[in-house]
Amino acid sequence: MSQPQPPTQEQLDAYIRTRLALAGVDLDLLPTQPDPATGVPTRDQALRSLRSFVTAGPVAIAGWTPPVTGTPAPAYAQQASPPLIYPSITEAWTGRTGDTGKGAGR
Repeated sequence: MSQPQPPTQEQLDAYIRTRLALAGVDLDLLPTQPDPATGVPTRDQALRSLRSFVTAGPVAIAGWTPPVTGTPAPAYAQQASPPLIYPSITEAWTGRTGDTGKGAGR
């Protein structure tokens, strides 16, 4: 099976511009020439930086673990239950109040 081809620079630019447009950001408002007085990045600098970000892997984020050693390290490495957005719905599903259903009681 052949490996997928990485996107071209033009495809990356189109992807970046589309994602930014969906968020209400227009790169065309950035200057084309450097402005030392403000330090605002040029359009090309912003696109270059965003291309680098989009094509980079999330290794630095995914590889992070809490700086805890010893016996409690595995417990800290597990993600704690996130706060419930709609606790009443979870309570109706599980019959429990303030519990996500993940814990020692299960």
